[in-house]
Amino acid sequence: MSGIYIHIPFCKKACHYCDFHFSTNLKKKKVMLDAIAEELRLRKLEMQGKEIQTLYFGGGTPSILGVAEIIELIETVNDNYAVSTKPEITLEANPDDLTKDLIIQLSNSPINRLSIGVQSFFDEDLKLMNRAHNSREAESSIKTAMDYFKNLSVDLIYGIPGLSNDRWIENIEKALSFDIPHISSYALTVEPKTALEKFIQKGIVEDVDDELVQEQFHILVNRLKKEGFIHYETSNFGKAGFFSQNNTAYWQGKHYLGIGPSAHSYDGESRSWNIRNNSKYIKAISESRLPLEKEVLTKKDRYNEHIMTGLRTIWGVSLDEINTYFGPEYARYLLDHSEKYIKKELLYLKGETLRATKKGKFLVDGIAADLFLLNLK
Repeated sequence: MSGIYIHIPFCKKACHYCDFHFSTNLKKKKVMLDAIAEELRLRKLEMQGKEIQTLYFGGGTPSILGVAEIIELIETVNDNYAVSTKPEITLEANPDDLTKDLIIQLSNSPINRLSIGVQSFFDEDLKLMNRAHNSREAESSIKTAMDYFKNLSVDLIYGIPGLSNDRWIENIEKALSFDIPHISSYALTVEPKTALEKFIQKGIVEDVDDELVQEQFHILVNRLKKEGFIHYETSNFGKAGFFSQNNTAYWQGKHYLGIGPSAHSYDGESRSWNIRNNSKYIKAISESRLPLEKEVLTKKDRYNEHIMTGLRTIWGVSLDEINTYFGPEYARYLLDHSEKYIKKELLYLKGETLRATKKGKFLVDGIAADLFLLNLK
């Protein structure tokens, strides 16, 4: 399985917590879309011999585009890549963009999956985060989208300053009331140089409470499990048959091509990333230059990434695969260093597969980092 991610670097307004690459100035939208289409053409040989099974429009805010603009990019992919007969094509969308008319147009396009950035059903949370939508728009967009899309996901954020456990439970129950088949949920992270960080430093907004964040994570996990959701990755929950194919490919180490400013790519041996500057990106593409940096991964790098991504999922890390791909010394290293976490019931070994326990899932990134191979003696 291979995929293409297209980064649309535009938003109506800047969310206080976001450190993704975007611009609120839409003057260069047309020339940017032309550049993205040209990058797709310039890089088609990188996916030669590979079938594209997923196409993901992320950002930024892809739903800021018109349907004709989205279709034009999809057609550029179809014209230059070997695309499967039934690819998963996801569009990230903000509730304020999803009018009934747009939803109907999207449902008649090749887009077959929507990921709606709700974040919260409470206006006080949305205002704190400086989201462009309100709670009424959040509910309305989901109700309408469910009439036209079978494959639908919503994003929710927990750990928001001032978000009590009771209100978090109300958020979860509201999402469940729509019978959505997929939920992605993330802890609010205070990223450097964001407005949120400045507000916290000045005492305007209270700091994130780490204990409350962990409580809300477990509240989410327990509630969604009761509703039949499968916790298939640390931040993702899906009903059977509704896992995100695009994101699953990332976690399983499949190849993907990242198109657009700041987008990342992976080919199994190296990673590359485009420049985080719209003007420089457009200029380079206009000169048929790829504005990217590339890093060839060492064997140790690939091992560490395998551990990080594998432990975040229900599939875990196979010791047999570690032995096959990296060698017996790597498998022994992993098993030896995992022992303390197995004793603490944060990891468990079933057969030849190492996975995080229910208690260990919230801590899995730290655990994985501690299992990274630094020096193999």
